[in-house]
Amino acid sequence: MPGYLTKQESIAIAGADNLIIRSLLDRQQFSDPFGDAETLGISSAAWPLFGLLWPSGAQLAARMVSRPVQAGERILELGCGLALASLVCHRRGADVTASDCHPLAGSFLRENLLLNGMAPMKYRQGQWGSGEALGPPEALESPLAQAHGGPVHGLFDLIMGSDLLYERDARASLAQFIDRHASPQAQIWIVDPDRGNRAAFSKQMAAQGFGLQEERLDQAAVLDAPAYKGRLLIYQRPQA
Repeated sequence: MPGYLTKQESIAIAGADNLIIRSLLDRQQFSDPFGDAETLGISSAAWPLFGLLWPSGAQLAARMVSRPVQAGERILELGCGLALASLVCHRRGADVTASDCHPLAGSFLRENLLLNGMAPMKYRQGQWGSGEALGPPEALESPLAQAHGGPVHGLFDLIMGSDLLYERDARASLAQFIDRHASPQAQIWIVDPDRGNRAAFSKQMAAQGFGLQEERLDQAAVLDAPAYKGRLLIYQRPQA
C-alpha cells in the first residue's frame, strides 16, 4: 500500500485454520495525498485504526466459526476494519458482505482475500450518521473513494460488528442504520468490550423494536493471548 508500512501475520482464530492478514504496522501510519481524511472528517490519529487487529474483532470471528451456515441467509458486517469475521464467514461458504466507512478498508480486504487464496467477496461502503456516503461530493473523486463498492443496500438476516460503540451517538444513527437493513427476523450480533455507550445504544435499539440478550465473553490470558473482557450483545425483534 503506497505511503504505508504494513506487516503480514498468521492470525489464530479459535476453532478454525489461521488467517494470513496484512495490516498496518502500527497506529502511526498516515498517508493522505488526496486529502481524503480531511474531506471525510477523519483525524490523522483515527485514520489508521481500521487497519489494526483488535481483540473484539477476533472474538467475533471466533463466534462465527461455530455459528452454523444457513442456506439463503445474508450477512452484513458493519465497521469491518480488517474483516476477520467476514473472512471466516466467506471461507465457510456464507453469503457475507463486509462494509466500512474507511476508504482503504476495501483495498486491504482484497489483499487479504488473495493472501488466503479466497475468491472475491462482496464489499460495500457503510457509514451511518452523516446522511452522505462519502462526505461532500468532491470526496467521490479521489482514487481511494473509487475503491468503495457503493453504499450498503438491501436487507440482511444477520448484521454483525465488533467494538462499534466507542463514540456517543446521541442521534441514534447506528441503531437507525441497522433498522433500515435488518430483515424482519434478523439477529444483530455486536461484540462490545464493555464500552460506556452500551446502555444508551441498547435503549436506542429498543426504540426500534429490538430485544436484547447478553453473553459474557471474558477470557483469562493464555500463552500469547491477552485477557479479554467484554460481551456479545444479541438484538432481535420478537417473532410472531
